[in-house]
Amino acid sequence: MTPSVTWAPLDHAAREPVRAGDLVSAEAGGLPIYRVVALEDGRAWVSTREGAPARAMPLAGFWWRGIDG
Repeated sequence: MTPSVTWAPLDHAAREPVRAGDLVSAEAGGLPIYRVVALEDGRAWVSTREGAPARAMPLAGFWWRGIDG
């Protein structure tokens, strides 16, 4: 069974719009969905699955933050 995810708009003006461990996507429920591994200078280091290599992507490219349910 796939865990459900509740999506909320990512507030880019917030002090911490996302944290390590959060799910992010360009679209609510859209693909791909990334897990934030770390944050650095306006970039999120993200991975598509556990054990996959992380890559840096601009945080501004993500519009949704997911909460595992």
